[in-house]
Amino acid sequence: MAAYGRRRTGRPTLEDVAARAGVGRGTASRVINGSPRVRPATREAVERAVAELGYVPNRAARALAANRTDALALVIPEPETRLFAEPYFSGIIRGVSAELAATDYQLLLTLIGTPQERRRLGQFLTAHRVDGVLLLSVHADDPLPALLERLALPAVLSGRRTAREPMPYVDSDNAGGARAATEHLLATGRRAIATITGPLDMYVARCRLDGYRQALAAAATHHPAPPLIAHADFTEEGGRRAMADLLDRNPALDAVFAASDVMAAGARAVLRERGRRVPDDVALVGFDDSPVARHMEPPLTSVRQPIEEMGRAMVRALLGEIAERHSPGARLVLPTELVLRSSG
Repeated sequence: MAAYGRRRTGRPTLEDVAARAGVGRGTASRVINGSPRVRPATREAVERAVAELGYVPNRAARALAANRTDALALVIPEPETRLFAEPYFSGIIRGVSAELAATDYQLLLTLIGTPQERRRLGQFLTAHRVDGVLLLSVHADDPLPALLERLALPAVLSGRRTAREPMPYVDSDNAGGARAATEHLLATGRRAIATITGPLDMYVARCRLDGYRQALAAAATHHPAPPLIAHADFTEEGGRRAMADLLDRNPALDAVFAASDVMAAGARAVLRERGRRVPDDVALVGFDDSPVARHMEPPLTSVRQPIEEMGRAMVRALLGEIAERHSPGARLVLPTELVLRSSG
């Protein structure tokens, strides 16, 4: 007569561990899940049984029992073309991936380029399909932060929306970096110094514009007029348009601070088309110290922000938010550094 019972698969179960350790299933589960409410001798017996049997916990079951998904979302509210054209994003992704490598979390990369993609993400987050969110490239009117707060879903921003950002964030000293770049141009004798800004609905762009203005205001011999400011969008084409506009309005300008390396590359192309030598006729400085800066001709002086470390710090902050739901959120601003090269 056949014997009926639990079918053996060869893979040790939690019941096997409990039987080997001489404890109940619940006690074995508490030890494996790190509960402090277990006597040291019992913990030692269960851990010895786990080692002897080669037991591997079922992550899916553990996550379900703990009301977790073991997944994080990295959300970039930009179209795909911007993701691959902007080195900042790839640097953040490298930092995030490196910091998560030693954890059990899976990373879901989500781009939002259309209203349909935004609605789909909203439904996904509302269903709590992830344990937390890393949010990049936040514009002032973006509804995603408000949704995350309403859902009480742990989240960390890359950058801020205002100086009084209520959500946890990791940022860099954008105003200080822009100020250092402009002070450097002044120190080299440049006087008609223009700037190409990012989109001013982003706090990062406003901070870099503020740093430029602060440096000029502090220079007693130099009082720039508004025409030396041109607004763009952190893209190469935006840098091209802004540079052409600046040259049309002020052909005598002798320096440009671009608020990103990518925009500086666009500006460099227009300067070459107009017969302006860099740095002889026009000095050029960017921001990010990305591979774009190092590969330009001449190599671009740029403000370095620790992009990969920002990604790592965002992960550490988010994991802290997940572990301690009621702890104060991260408020971290990392330093910047001016890297001098041949362009100015």
